[in-house]
Amino acid sequence: MTTPKYKRVVLKLSGEALSGEKGSGIDPTFIKSIAQQIKEVQESGVEIAVVVGGGNLWRGKIGSEVGMDRANADYMGMLATVMNSLALQDALENLDIQTRVQTSIEMRQVAEPYIRRRAMRHLEKKRVVIFAGGTGNPYFSTDTTAALRAAEMEADVILMAKNNVDGVYNDDPTLNEDAQKYQELSYLDLLNEGLGVMDSTASTLCMDNHIELIVFSIMDKGNIKRVIDGEKIGTIIRRKS
Repeated sequence: MTTPKYKRVVLKLSGEALSGEKGSGIDPTFIKSIAQQIKEVQESGVEIAVVVGGGNLWRGKIGSEVGMDRANADYMGMLATVMNSLALQDALENLDIQTRVQTSIEMRQVAEPYIRRRAMRHLEKKRVVIFAGGTGNPYFSTDTTAALRAAEMEADVILMAKNNVDGVYNDDPTLNEDAQKYQELSYLDLLNEGLGVMDSTASTLCMDNHIELIVFSIMDKGNIKRVIDGEKIGTIIRRKS
């Protein structure tokens, strides 16, 4: 049996990752597949927390583009992440995985409020913790949430699971068949070249806190476990020493 490379990880799922090939909404079959992959990781002894986006249901950017107040549009996006988190929690608990959803915006009838020490205790007890509601503040993305929670949880790495690409490229691989995939990058490369993997706030937070980031595809079953076991798939991003 392979020994996992990491002890505690934060898995960042975009909202689109929960919609499967549909691109929007929630695909129950695909969520079950993701839950099964998370179960494999959890059963290997790795402590795993999850940050879920909400782009499959709502994007704050869309609201602001049609004249909606940016803060209100972002709060709607935060509520979308809560809906996705509850769907993922249900799929995990159907697999007998103890799961806790913690929200940065208090809604006690739905989930626990985010409390750092309680979240860490859940992880120590091998429960999966899902962080919903973003940072609780408008103008911040769920990428920034993943970076923030990874720093707070003292995670070894952020696993950024994508449903439309298997790593970081120098150009859009869906439009340019000659686009080159990077095996490894630094956060400075990410920022200087504007590669768009995550926003600059999240990238800087990861760089300042020496948090590794691995970008890979969620579409191939078992990829989360492969990354945890140290297989070189996707693109790894770290701070230059």
